[in-house]
Amino acid sequence: MGRSVFSHFLNLSTSSPRLAYSSSPSYGAAGFRSKYWKGPASTPRREVLGEGFRCVCSVSLAVEEASSSSVRKRIVSGVQPTGSIHLGNYLGAIKNWISLQNTYDTLFFIVDLHAITLPYDVQKLSKATRDTAAIYLACGIDTSKASVFVQSHVRAHAELMWLLSSATPVGWLSRMIQFKEKSRKAGDENVGVALLTYPVLMASDILLYQSDFVPVGEDQKQHLELTCELAERVNYLYGGRKWKKLGGRGAAIFKVPEPLIPPTGARVMSLIDGHSKMSKSAPSDQSRINLLDPKDVIANKIKRCKTDSFPGLRPIFYYNLEASALLVIFYIVILLLEFDNPERPECNNLLSIYQLVSGRTKEEVQHECQDMNWGTFKSLLTDALVDHLHPIQVRYEEIISDSAYLDLILAEGAAKASDIADATLSNVYQAMGFLRR
Repeated sequence: MGRSVFSHFLNLSTSSPRLAYSSSPSYGAAGFRSKYWKGPASTPRREVLGEGFRCVCSVSLAVEEASSSSVRKRIVSGVQPTGSIHLGNYLGAIKNWISLQNTYDTLFFIVDLHAITLPYDVQKLSKATRDTAAIYLACGIDTSKASVFVQSHVRAHAELMWLLSSATPVGWLSRMIQFKEKSRKAGDENVGVALLTYPVLMASDILLYQSDFVPVGEDQKQHLELTCELAERVNYLYGGRKWKKLGGRGAAIFKVPEPLIPPTGARVMSLIDGHSKMSKSAPSDQSRINLLDPKDVIANKIKRCKTDSFPGLRPIFYYNLEASALLVIFYIVILLLEFDNPERPECNNLLSIYQLVSGRTKEEVQHECQDMNWGTFKSLLTDALVDHLHPIQVRYEEIISDSAYLDLILAEGAAKASDIADATLSNVYQAMGFLRR
């Protein structure tokens, strides 16, 4: 069930989504020269995000209200049906979808085509896909407001990916950090072409629906930047007057999306290493809370989770003074909890999880927990997690046991998505010069 394909970005702005380049050479997501957009002289502030990678997309907050016009802006997002959907997927992505569906036109899908980029269990893929869909609904996705479907059920995803591949320089893809890391771990002989072209499929997922915003994860922001650059490249190569000469409407073929920052919960860390993101691929199940974990498993994981050497949740500062050849250590306790202290990542992670599942503010958590030791706090956190996840688990069992209902939801979602996707795909075929069907 797995990691989110889209969640966190930079540079807050409410301006129109666009990429702007000066006349001098600049380099985008994958380090390639950005020359496909002739924009105004002013450009969005850039921040270096990685090797040769500069974010030039505008970024919006998830709390932004929809446009005053009657047409809602569109958001797409999805999760892989591999592994188990865990607390990080839920707090970092799915929980935020619940509020987004009230404000935006939303499409949430199970990205099963992405799930086969690395070795996977063929016997489990179908069941995992249904389980993921059931969890979406159990968490609160309302199909009267959002479309829920399976990626492979909308064939336009794979078709557009192939068309985009013809316009994507291989150098852009080989510079992707995730490809470098995963191919190095697996070895060249064990890595399929799909791992290299994964970002092109992700671009297809987004551009197919003319998305305005995309919630993106820390590990996916470089891929979204490539999506923006690829949209501009295709618009430059095939759009505008070139498309109009072929009988099209002209103008841009693709809308260039903006990344969307969730207000909180964008990054939940491992229970055994506060520096690593909670992940389905981590070898130890102790590192994560799965959404379907029973009460006793949750209690055991929280009891055994890593904290730090401090006796409780308050910060302690050490001052060393030398007096008569003796080292005197003074302990000064500050009456604030350790939120956002990079020196105490595990403490910050557990406090943040408690804040999110309890629905409290940071100030309320500080007041409630400031005098607690780790044992007392872990008991409190366990109860909060169990209380929060229990209704989701009950609802999940109801949905997964009614296969006809689930099949209907997925079929209706795929039909709605296909209406949008097919229109975009038809335009791309026309703009690229294909004989129209």
